[in-house]
Amino acid sequence: MARLTEQEQQEIIRYLEADKPLPDKYRFLLFEDKREVELVWNGKTNEVSNVVLPFQVIEQVDEPRAEKPEDTAAQQDLFSMDQRGRQLKGWTNKLIWGDNRLILSSLKNGPLREEIERQGGIKLIYIDPPFDVGADFSMDIEIGEDTFTKKPNILEEIAYRDTWGKGADSFVAMIYERIVLMRDLLSEDGSIFVHCDWRVSAYIRMILDEVFGKDSIRNHILWLYSGGGVPTTEMPKKHDDIFWFTKGKTWAYNTQYRPYSEGTMQRGRTAVKGPDAALREEGTPINNWWPDVKKITSPTDPEKLYYPTQKSEELLSRIINLASSEGDIIADFFSGSGTTAASAEKLGRKWIISDLGKFAVHTTRKRLISVQRERKAEGKDYRAFEILNLGRYERQHYIGLNPNLREEQRQQQAELKERAFLDLILRAYRAEKTEGFQTFHGKRAGRLVAVGPVNMPVSRLFVEEIILECRKKQITKVDILGFEFEMGLFPNVLDDARAKGIDIAPKYIPRDVFDKRAVERNQVVFHDVSFIEVKPHLKGNSVAIELTDFSVFYSQDSIAYAEATLKNKATRIVVEKGQIVKVSKDADGIVSKHYLTRTWTDWIDYWSVDFDFENKREIIRQQDPASGEWQEVWTGDYIFENEWQSFRTKKDRSIELKSVFHECAPGRRKVAVKVVDIFGNDTMTIVTVNIGGKA
Repeated sequence: MARLTEQEQQEIIRYLEADKPLPDKYRFLLFEDKREVELVWNGKTNEVSNVVLPFQVIEQVDEPRAEKPEDTAAQQDLFSMDQRGRQLKGWTNKLIWGDNRLILSSLKNGPLREEIERQGGIKLIYIDPPFDVGADFSMDIEIGEDTFTKKPNILEEIAYRDTWGKGADSFVAMIYERIVLMRDLLSEDGSIFVHCDWRVSAYIRMILDEVFGKDSIRNHILWLYSGGGVPTTEMPKKHDDIFWFTKGKTWAYNTQYRPYSEGTMQRGRTAVKGPDAALREEGTPINNWWPDVKKITSPTDPEKLYYPTQKSEELLSRIINLASSEGDIIADFFSGSGTTAASAEKLGRKWIISDLGKFAVHTTRKRLISVQRERKAEGKDYRAFEILNLGRYERQHYIGLNPNLREEQRQQQAELKERAFLDLILRAYRAEKTEGFQTFHGKRAGRLVAVGPVNMPVSRLFVEEIILECRKKQITKVDILGFEFEMGLFPNVLDDARAKGIDIAPKYIPRDVFDKRAVERNQVVFHDVSFIEVKPHLKGNSVAIELTDFSVFYSQDSIAYAEATLKNKATRIVVEKGQIVKVSKDADGIVSKHYLTRTWTDWIDYWSVDFDFENKREIIRQQDPASGEWQEVWTGDYIFENEWQSFRTKKDRSIELKSVFHECAPGRRKVAVKVVDIFGNDTMTIVTVNIGGKA
């Protein structure tokens, strides 16, 4: 600490007595800080999340299954697989749905860290975070010959609004904490590549300098591209920035090459200087200026998944080859459509990826199954992956608070925000408030109403607490309102409640709950979760599943609103009570309606079957409060083992409605069927069959 003058000491006392913050100069006078440059923003704090929430495996995908035992021989040697083709041991790749702040904190501080370290740690992290202040994060979805723009769900919208809606300060605070957590997760010889453009490149560079140290930068890569329009008032922006930083004193680096140009090949020996004055067989080593890596722009590009900011596998493959080796773990915590995982899988790397969007997770699931199928067809190895939730959220994890407030103020703020949120939802649902309950907030038409959290999915813990209070107070009819429900939550929890004499009706809170006019006009519709009907077919010791109905109740906008607000010669696609409708208005103002979902099958994007659902228990690891030891605990549920699936692709929009016959051991068993709709929402049902007997 520098020696303070008497005048400086008196000035500090005056500021403290007036309860005012000290001027910035005293940070450097009072505390030793050798940083020459520091990034400062409103609300900056050194606090980093240390929350540990359990990871719940809700689905394991070992597809493609072998048709015959001999087909699995090579895979059995590598991964130890059973005769059904399921991977029994070895690393399983991980696709995680949820808030990456909590995911990173739980990976860093939780029991999964041990498994990661046994594999050598995370050697490479690539992220391409959302940074476009003008983006609305909507999603274009193909429906026949038309395209419907799906708005982000409320959880996604809140997360993006909190990131960008409050300006650059909120973006910097968001990305700073996550980069600190990523640094701590990286192996000592690990690398991080952060992808951005002109909007935030200056912020990102300063954050990386501060977190990793300015001497840790290995390169600033420029990814150049062409195409698009030419503005008349400024120069076209035709490059992205990729910052490469390393954690320790050593790191992986594998020189990458690009093919020689035709001119270089013609010039031959004189073109390259070297000991033997000969052209290298691999080509010329790349530098940090990449004009040769494609950007996905064409609608006909086979990679294109209509996902915002999707990057090419060529780009990710170059980065992965550059800074990792086969068998290394690669991670991406803003994974989008799953390009990082697809590239890593093809290059023989292990991977961990996550995204907040359920549609992103579904898009990635289909993409990775397709990669597995391609590798099987080519006679190459493929590795199982699992889909995980973060589970058992507690109240403090879902009420958004200002961390800079003192504890008493934070508590008051939490109560005010929660009360306003509940009042809004109950008013829109036309329910009256109730008092004296732990889990219930209102009552309507003889049913108690529980409202889920504002920016987290309704979790299993939330529903379990409702069931517990129902049993204590002999409550039999309950509505649960939520913006989103944890994947794999239904139907197990509903069946458990029904067995206890409790009728639970889960309902989605619609987007227009925040539209005051819609609330005042009683136009807000809380729609039911989807419903599946299936028919088992038995043949000897085999069973096949036929999908016979799928009911969807989703709404986005309304036909009446579209008719009232459309301009002449305009069209709009809306979703009303499970029907997707194109509303058109001609030059004379005449309105016409064209139904795009003509049959229930039009809603199905993907479905899959687990032919022995209660075969694999869902185990989570929890820390014992008394001893601090990590313990394995069965949640009471089972992991959906994805044994057969059919899904639509960009090239093939058809879908099978009957599975293959699957041979099973005789006796009664439960078969689970999962359907994912065109918006990425999953629904599951379970049917009991008697193999060797009747269904």
